[in-house]
Formats: sequence, C-alpha cells, structure tokens
Amino acid sequence: MRKLSIALATLGLAALGLAVPATAHASAGCDAKWPGRDGNVRAWKDADCQGELLGVTPGSDPNWGDGAGPFQGSDVNVASSVMNSGYVGGKDVVAFYYLTNYNDTSYGCLKPGELYVDNLGRNHFTNGANMNDNIMSHTWVAASACAPGSFIS
Repeated sequence: MRKLSIALATLGLAALGLAVPATAHASAGCDAKWPGRDGNVRAWKDADCQGELLGVTPGSDPNWGDGAGPFQGSDVNVASSVMNSGYVGGKDVVAFYYLTNYNDTSYGCLKPGELYVDNLGRNHFTNGANMNDNIMSHTWVAASACAPGSFIS
C-alpha cells in the first residue's frame, strides 16, 4: 500500500509539472498584449512590452530613425521588447538589424513560434552587441536567411 501511495504522489507531482507552462520568456505584459496572428511586428520602448509602443507594421522599415515608415525619429535604438505576430509561412521571421538598410553584418532573428522577446537585454546581434536599445531597422525574411545562432528569444 505504501508503494502505491508513493507512486500516486509522484504521478500527481509529475502531472502538476506538466500543467505549468514551460515558456522560457513568459511575461504578463507581453502575454496580455498578444493579439494573435495579425501579420504584424511590434516594438516597445520598455521591457515586458511596456511603455511606449514604438510601431506596428506588416511591412519592413530600413531606417527606424528617419521620417518615413512605421518606425520614425526617436524610435531608433530604444526598443527593449519586440513581438512577431506575423502569419506563419514564407517570410515569417523578423530580422532586426544593428544598422540601417538591413545591413546583414549584424542582426537577430525572431521566429513566429517564439511570439515575442520580453527583454532584449538577454539577446545579442550576430556581431556580439547587446540588442537592447540598439535596433535601427527590420525586415521579414525566411528562416533560411538567418544564420545559426542568430535566433533570439
């Protein structure tokens, strides 16, 4: 009888462990702002999808600091969290760049299944620079365009 009680207790604890989400970056702020798949990329000034919403777009933007496009002027080099709510298939990965005009010498890629990065301070561009407050442009690419080790979470 004792072995049965221990087995049931172990099974119960294991089931409880399965019920708890295992998302590495789960955050109340970003979870609450998840719109579902609407075809857009978003960026916020602060971590956890808080503070000023810098931009929302289904397109690309070669220069977050110019006066054109969905990200403009003071949006450059201030993003601390980003979201990929794009449609799955084809060019469904968002590549965020350290430089303007999609300069491929330094970038980080966000897959659609990752949903968002609640704190860019945990991530680095391919040149090793920290991504927090350092994004200057973004574009949609296929996952095959991203080098191994360039995916962010």
